Amino acid sequence: MYTWMLTLLVLSLGLGHAQRSTQEAFMMQYFERRIAQLEERLIKCEQITQQVDQKIYDLSTKVRGQLASMEVHRTEVKTQVDNVVMRVERVERDVEYLENKTPNQPHIEVEEALMEQQMKDTQKKVVKITLGTDCNIALTGVKSLKIVKKAGDVYGSWLKDPTKGSAKIYFFSGNKNNTVLEFKSLKTFTEGRLTQAHPIHLPFPWQGTGHVVYNGFLYYHRADTPNQILKVHLLNRTVADSMLLPGVGRLPTYALTTHTFLDLAVDELGLWVFYSDPEFGGNLVITKLDKSSLAVEHTWDTTCTSRDAESAFMICGTLYVVYNSRYGGRSSIQCLYDIHDTIHSEESPVLFFPKRYTNHYSMHYHPKDKQLYAWDDGYQTIYKVDLKSKAEV
Repeated sequence: MYTWMLTLLVLSLGLGHAQRSTQEAFMMQYFERRIAQLEERLIKCEQITQQVDQKIYDLSTKVRGQLASMEVHRTEVKTQVDNVVMRVERVERDVEYLENKTPNQPHIEVEEALMEQQMKDTQKKVVKITLGTDCNIALTGVKSLKIVKKAGDVYGSWLKDPTKGSAKIYFFSGNKNNTVLEFKSLKTFTEGRLTQAHPIHLPFPWQGTGHVVYNGFLYYHRADTPNQILKVHLLNRTVADSMLLPGVGRLPTYALTTHTFLDLAVDELGLWVFYSDPEFGGNLVITKLDKSSLAVEHTWDTTCTSRDAESAFMICGTLYVVYNSRYGGRSSIQCLYDIHDTIHSEESPVLFFPKRYTNHYSMHYHPKDKQLYAWDDGYQTIYKVDLKSKAEV
């Protein structure tokens, strides 16, 4: 009997264990199915998230492109507006100049024959004046150099007053200062020290390297102003005149001489100023100035770019632009602009300077000496030039 009861107990326990195993297997299958479903949902969610991210990225890219396009259009519109303003200012200057130069005449009825005769007489006078003030020489080569001295800063300018009988040397060291050193002659400058020079303290500091001395007056770009030119009497050190040149100061005159925004020059025809105009792609602009009143006489837009330019100078109404590399190399004249339209850049050969692989930070042509006074990385250098008649070039 006990054996039968024991057997019955064992069978009951085995049956209970089998039932639990079946339930556990069913639960495991259920959990596995649920986990698989969750994994599928997570994969779909990740795919949807990636699609949304891609759409957001595409949308942001499109928006950035539209914003960039709008900025380009805004810049173009601003450039066009500034260009119109610049042209209006130039027209106003020309009109004002013509009004000042042209005397008011009474309205008089003149017969056609008399009018034609007056026109012929006027044309003869104009031709006579043009021939009297015109120049007929052009640069054909830079034949030699002479290193006079090494003094002052890497940047600077040195020059002579081209007025007849003047032998003084004027020395400007650096890009900004209010003191000019005056030497009695080139020999004094060559043999003496800077401490032996006569210092001239200006009423306002100068900026850049584009200064000139003309007939006892110093013309220079006043520091900390975009476009003010001062005319200072060197004897009494007072400001004799000043002017604001519109459209100047936004770009350096030369890409390789970044501190100079106005470059003044003197040649056989008088006083000039060069500057770079962003409205014309950074090309150089020539302006003829009245040395007495600092009034603008005329302006020419040239085809010479300021890119890779280091300096420029005028000879007989022709602008010669000197180019180099940013790291220093052999300087060369690759572009010119003749205001008389006699010689042309595309027909002229490239003119190389004597081998000296540095950078020029200023060049001043002396119409009496027929030489260039250059500042060459702190070396004061003189270049002798070859000149010929424009008809022979």
